[in-house]
Amino acid sequence: MPHDLTAGPESAGSHGAALHWRALEGLYASAPINHLFRSSLEITGEGQSRITFTVEPDCFHAAGAAHGTIYFKMLDDAAFYAANTHVTDRFLLTTSFNMHLSKPIRGGRIVAEGRWVSGRRRVLVAESWLLDEDGDECGRGTGTFMRSRIALSGLPGYSVLPPKA
Repeated sequence: MPHDLTAGPESAGSHGAALHWRALEGLYASAPINHLFRSSLEITGEGQSRITFTVEPDCFHAAGAAHGTIYFKMLDDAAFYAANTHVTDRFLLTTSFNMHLSKPIRGGRIVAEGRWVSGRRRVLVAESWLLDEDGDECGRGTGTFMRSRIALSGLPGYSVLPPKA
């Protein structure tokens, strides 16, 4: 069953964590692949993410529903960003991802929610699920992610500087 991800940055009690979360959102928005999708990321709390996608017919396979690559993209990203809330210095890499598709996505607004499960050092585990406009689960996944040698601070789009007033 999906978990409640309504906690906002205020509940974290840490200005530094909130800056990291906003920087992760900027990183998502700046990735060239995400310019191909109508989507946005929101870090909703420590170990939690939400990605809202609009799935349109240009993502469909020949039978008129979203292709499996779209499921993977949404599930992997939601789990990845939930895990990366726990890592403030390095970019994570997906090392494995298992997914189960339970309902065809025929278009519309899809929400991918992610939740960190375990691990904080080298390998992290996170899960994710997809909800359609009716609140029905369309798919679920679990991924393992490991720290890379890539510094977050060196990536375009990742900035922990507060916005100028």
